[in-house]
Amino acid sequence: MLSLRTSPSFSLPFSPPQQPKTLSPSFKPYLHSSPSKYRSSIKTSSSSTPHSQGIEHIVLIKVKENTESSKVNVMITEMQSLVTLEQVRHLTLGPILTNNETISTMIPLSELRYTHLFHSRYDSEEDLQTYNDHSKHINAVRGFIFPICDDLLVIDWIAGDVALPPHPSPGTAFRVSFLKLKEEKEKDGEVKEEVFRAIRGIKESVEGVSYVSYGENISPARAKGFSIASLVVFPGREELESVDAGEGLVEVKEHLESVVVVDYVVPLK
Repeated sequence: MLSLRTSPSFSLPFSPPQQPKTLSPSFKPYLHSSPSKYRSSIKTSSSSTPHSQGIEHIVLIKVKENTESSKVNVMITEMQSLVTLEQVRHLTLGPILTNNETISTMIPLSELRYTHLFHSRYDSEEDLQTYNDHSKHINAVRGFIFPICDDLLVIDWIAGDVALPPHPSPGTAFRVSFLKLKEEKEKDGEVKEEVFRAIRGIKESVEGVSYVSYGENISPARAKGFSIASLVVFPGREELESVDAGEGLVEVKEHLESVVVVDYVVPLK
């Protein structure tokens, strides 16, 4: 974890250049990049391709209250400039639509709240680490994220054999869930597989889901104890809002200590 002392109230998940092996990922948006660039470079993942182990990277950001909107816009712009780094397959950054606000079932919701979501994808853990180590990334985070950020939550996972989609278009809707298992079940492989089955079932049981990606967190030091994550993608906000945010989690709620669910729509250009 990064040892920069920007605020005594929390620890931020980024590492200094002199300690590259401990660097953590940040956020980078794909919105303002050339669509043709990403369509030519993105490789759809499946079990028959060499890119079926793509890395999903999600950061939840809590911007300080009363931060001037101009500073938030500058943060987004500066982070968007990182799209030119060759390791990034695609990325998006923008305000969260809802945070633990649309669940009607008895899921153990976390009290954590965030304002912005960043999602990016890489072909490998090595590519993610190379991005983390890049001086342009470090400088952007130190100069534009830290000064206005109250808290961060970061999770990375291997997408496995999920057929990863092409570059999401503006208006595409995401539902991201971070799950913290009860302490006594953290090392229970059968429990984890039961949770994974429940998440996989969302694609079959819910009409309008474009795809589901899920996995076990590979960056535990930066995730506040959340060990499983999922990303459910819908064609648009209407399809997303028609589905209860607890979908896929109800049947495994007895295994869960805490859950963060956020909804997000890829911003228009």
